[in-house]
Amino acid sequence: MVNVKKSCVALVCLGLSLTLNVKGQNARLPYHPEPAELLSNYQRALMLDTAVSKNIYNTSLTPHWKPDGKSFWYVKSSADKKEEIFEVNVATGVKSKIFDRPQLTNPLNRQRNRSYSRRSDSAAYRSPDSKWFISLRNNNLFLVDNANKSSRQLTTDGDKELPYGAVTWSPDSKYFVFYKTKIIVPKSVYKVSSSVSNTTRGELTTLPYLQPGDENSSYEMYIGNPYAQTKHAVKVDLPKIDFNGVPELHFNKDNQTFLFNRPDRGVQRYQIIEVNAEKGTSRSVIDEKTDTFIFLWRVFTKYLPKSDEIIYSSERSGYRHLYLINTKTNQIKPVTRGNWVVKGIDSIDIVKREIWFNACGVNAGEDPYNVHYYRIGFDGKKLVSLTPEAGNHKVNYSPDYKYFTDSYSQVNIPPVHELRRSSDGGKISDLEQADVGYLSKHNVRKAEPFVAKGRDGKTNIYGIVCLPSDLDSTRSYPIVEYIYAGPHDSFVPKNFVAYGEMQSLANLGFVVVQMDGMGTANRSKAFHDVCWKNLADSGFPDRILWIKAMAKKYAFADTSRVGIFGTSAGGQSALGALLFHPEFYNAAVSACGCHDNRVDKQIWNEQWMGYPVGAHYDQQSNVTNAYKLKGALLLVVGELDSNVPPESTYRVANELIKAKKTFDLLTIPGAGHTDGGVYGHRKSRDFFITHLLKTLPPDWNNF
Repeated sequence: MVNVKKSCVALVCLGLSLTLNVKGQNARLPYHPEPAELLSNYQRALMLDTAVSKNIYNTSLTPHWKPDGKSFWYVKSSADKKEEIFEVNVATGVKSKIFDRPQLTNPLNRQRNRSYSRRSDSAAYRSPDSKWFISLRNNNLFLVDNANKSSRQLTTDGDKELPYGAVTWSPDSKYFVFYKTKIIVPKSVYKVSSSVSNTTRGELTTLPYLQPGDENSSYEMYIGNPYAQTKHAVKVDLPKIDFNGVPELHFNKDNQTFLFNRPDRGVQRYQIIEVNAEKGTSRSVIDEKTDTFIFLWRVFTKYLPKSDEIIYSSERSGYRHLYLINTKTNQIKPVTRGNWVVKGIDSIDIVKREIWFNACGVNAGEDPYNVHYYRIGFDGKKLVSLTPEAGNHKVNYSPDYKYFTDSYSQVNIPPVHELRRSSDGGKISDLEQADVGYLSKHNVRKAEPFVAKGRDGKTNIYGIVCLPSDLDSTRSYPIVEYIYAGPHDSFVPKNFVAYGEMQSLANLGFVVVQMDGMGTANRSKAFHDVCWKNLADSGFPDRILWIKAMAKKYAFADTSRVGIFGTSAGGQSALGALLFHPEFYNAAVSACGCHDNRVDKQIWNEQWMGYPVGAHYDQQSNVTNAYKLKGALLLVVGELDSNVPPESTYRVANELIKAKKTFDLLTIPGAGHTDGGVYGHRKSRDFFITHLLKTLPPDWNNF
């Protein structure tokens, strides 16, 4: 018999609980799918994971230029799965359908008037005039006269640990540069493949791997002269080079001096050094220092020996810009300037003294991450905008740079493809538009851009929001953030996003977001500097404010239920969210995280965390702070990860076990640096369904 009184009391209590929850969420009940609905959502998400990419067309256009640059052909795809090939006359913009696919030609060297220095390899051991050859014997160098085969020993103290080598000749064959090298063999990391076919044993792989603080090979520079009376080479008056390997040398037109780039380890100093080959003396043409870091991978140098000039990029103004350096006077003239960022160099015309480059942040009122293309004179005059329309652009120039194709889009606006002329950026013709009709036909929502202020109350933080396709705005939905905060770039997509893991997850009943917080690249130097010795920050003060602001616009987004997921540096940040911001984040999926920056690769981590390795490495380590864990955690790792050693994750697990914390660990046999692939995605989705939707995922073992 049913106890009516107890049942009534239970219903009243449940009603009171729901009422309290409704008041807490602006009169919205939490979205809580029934098992059948959840399974349907899952099946639809899995279907769209593969179907969307097969049913949208012409999101990109690849022109195959004829060598004369007067025409090109491209392939157009369509919903009937047929391909059409069009040839375009660039002067008129008229396109004609052709029926035979032309043969592809060898890739063209697209950078005009590009000069090359003679790199230090075995071919460089022979002098350019072929009169001399440098021979390496028993770790010492011998100068060989090719005419009579006589030889002269140049060095005598080389051995296996300190050999001589790496020879570069001057263009006129009067000087050669070489190095005495202290060889440091990197220590190893190890991987065990557990599931090897045709054996009952695992397989061990050893991988040389430099970590922060490890000693590098170092190089002492010497200069020889085959015509000198003395047999001895001249040692250059420079400290040992212990970072970034053997430098690339650029001889000036006098052939007696050469230049090379020298970043210091820790990248707080960057020099361009000129060496007098006759005397072995050196001087700095550029000597740039900073209290934080110089972004090594975005330093651009183009040597112009005929005019004794260098085009050089620097953030000395607070933004990355181009400068023209006179190597004889050290005079520095800005080429570009403004509160925007030069992203890359496309071409340099030495004859016309023009630079073709791409940049972001130039156009006021537009997303500052959108890339546009420009041309400017060496003197900083005649800046020409080649791609004025709003959007993120990608161009492909003709071999003579007179024309280009321009493909551009925004995260919620599909791509268009146009033909333009380079003289003024004017449009010649429309080529194609992307066909994304499948998305509306299947009720697939487009990502929506959203902007909010960061931690300083002034700086805009840009991101996107992905909403469930079958959104019920009368319900509340948990929030899941996709994070990657690596300082080497920015990561929120600016091109059109047809479908991806974020939208797939959203369709299961989540508001899924992504944003670029402070500490990431492609904004001002000050914006980027937030990451300096501070990777644990991950932009969280900006991210949390952004999510709260987003939830004011999208009132159905529930800030009391927030999850986060990421891979690699994103895996580090995802776990960091629970360790350092547990008051806001409730659940995290952390895949292949570089949880301790002392374990990860040297070149990446010292760039941001500095050298030498200090106490801040330990203080910001997820391993050190694992005992602080609050919330639900899923760790994912590939057992064969060669990017971030798997022990980075296992050390976290070890500390969590010591601290008696509850967590999940998924190791993927045979996998490398991964988020887990299809299986990992399913586990991540199930994890958020369990901990944020507060319901059970499908019982996959019974399907």
